Amino acid sequence: MTTNHEISVLFVCLGNICRSPLAEGVLAHHLAEAGLSDRVFVDSAGTGAWHVGQAPDSRSIAVAAQNGIELSGSARRVRLEDFVEFEFVLAMDRSNLEDLMDLESGSGSDAVLKLFLEFDSDPTGDPDVPDPYYGGSDGFQRVFEMVDRTCAALVEHLSDELAP
Repeated sequence: MTTNHEISVLFVCLGNICRSPLAEGVLAHHLAEAGLSDRVFVDSAGTGAWHVGQAPDSRSIAVAAQNGIELSGSARRVRLEDFVEFEFVLAMDRSNLEDLMDLESGSGSDAVLKLFLEFDSDPTGDPDVPDPYYGGSDGFQRVFEMVDRTCAALVEHLSDELAP
């Protein structure tokens, strides 16, 4: 993946069908509103391979659509090259962060590897975005609200990074 973008962001969750594609879509939406789509590339991946090739979870698609955001793409697994190709690799929870740190170890990467919610403008104290997969649509709504708020703050951070 080589892009003409100045910054690239990769969101990572377990299966890449719920949280990370939702964050990818929401951030892309916020970047478009801020006029930064041509400067920031966004993607998502999973630490597990269970859902590779599948579309995002229908509940993630639904909550995004209710908020005017379209989710597309298909699940993929994190690759070693991602740590070189992306400036920011943001894990949705501590378990995935640990897996990413193990994978990244020794890659010589300069990627910023951290928890997504470290950018949250209104932190609740829990650093993890909860996995809504085994719950109902209310869990997806809660995750959407966390992701939307944090992506708005992330756009501010990225705007500062892009400033001359």
